[in-house]
Amino acid sequence: MNLFLLNLLLAIAWVAVSGSISVHNFIFGFVLATLALILIREQVGGANYLTRTRRVLSLFILFVKELMNSAWKVAVTVCRPNMELKPGIIAVPLRVDRDFEITLLANLITLTPGTLSVDVSDDRRFLYVHALDCSDPVGLRRDIAEGFERKILEAFR
Repeated sequence: MNLFLLNLLLAIAWVAVSGSISVHNFIFGFVLATLALILIREQVGGANYLTRTRRVLSLFILFVKELMNSAWKVAVTVCRPNMELKPGIIAVPLRVDRDFEITLLANLITLTPGTLSVDVSDDRRFLYVHALDCSDPVGLRRDIAEGFERKILEAFR
């Protein structure tokens, strides 16, 4: 993560040197700094920096996609005259084991409409998730494991 900090500092330096304090200029500086770090990656020891950045971006894109899909599903469900829901709490087995990864997974699940992270087991092997519709708990567990959890493991290991 030291290269990420360096990337941020270079982007801030770009904003200071250019004299234009705006979000667009900061993003441009960040992209410019990323390209500069790619060019000198062997000298700064960051051969994996671009790969990790791409994987974190992939996790963010997955989150935005799931956010839009879930928001649409919840909106359609709420607008139906007869809501045939089976809300419930399921235990999702965890492959992530670091505190940061568990927290990130729990927050991504909570921020997605229709689901809420309730608790983590004491042994940190299960995450308890409340879902608006638990008619397919196996599918819900699979979606979490193959979606957010897989992307978190790819991005941070």
